Amino acid sequence: MDKESKVLVVDDEERIRRLIRMYMERDGFLVEEAENGREALTLALENHYDVILLDIMMPEMDGVEVCQELRKEKDTPVIMLTAKGEEANRVQGFEIGADDYIVKPFSPREVVLRVKALLRRVSSATFQETDTTAKNVLVFPHLTIDHDAHRVTADGEEVSLTPKEYELLCFLAKSPDKVFNREHLLKEVWQYEFFGDLRTVDTHVKRLREKLNQVSQEAAKMIVTVWGVGYKFEVDED
Repeated sequence: MDKESKVLVVDDEERIRRLIRMYMERDGFLVEEAENGREALTLALENHYDVILLDIMMPEMDGVEVCQELRKEKDTPVIMLTAKGEEANRVQGFEIGADDYIVKPFSPREVVLRVKALLRRVSSATFQETDTTAKNVLVFPHLTIDHDAHRVTADGEEVSLTPKEYELLCFLAKSPDKVFNREHLLKEVWQYEFFGDLRTVDTHVKRLREKLNQVSQEAAKMIVTVWGVGYKFEVDED
């Protein structure tokens, strides 16, 4: 199912790159490698990858810098590879657009499963509505989500979102005024329960709000924090 998906593996340790490559290729992925951040950024900007596995601590340019520069040009899904003691870097990575992270030491099988979970969410454009109206479009005051075109517009202007930001917005918008806790969002949007930091949800909500706010303050206000519980999508019947 993911036979032709192309993955860039970025790590300064050859042993780790080879191990991930072996498992990914065994599952039919096309794999390319980079051994430092500068090389990774060049490859990522010049080529199309379905997912980038990006180590944080690397020579020349660290993973956070790479992700930050990449996000200026592309919304390629990024999974950070982090050591246990790199919590601050990890949070920073989420804030500048990483979609997920995996903590070292990790199982290569876990890496493959996490990549597949991310691709499943991204590749099918990605929404099946049960009661489809004329078109797969959700229309609210100040905000329109076109599932067929995989496009979000706020007050008529297109908003550029990463795959995970888009999925999070769609999930919330499907159930206006329903409050979801972080654990539920982590399970439904990220498709895992056991591994994952609840701040993953917080940082993505923050980035989503910021991007909407750049275009429409009214659209940004629709994503509401319910203190002590979680988040909801609120429609102002103005």
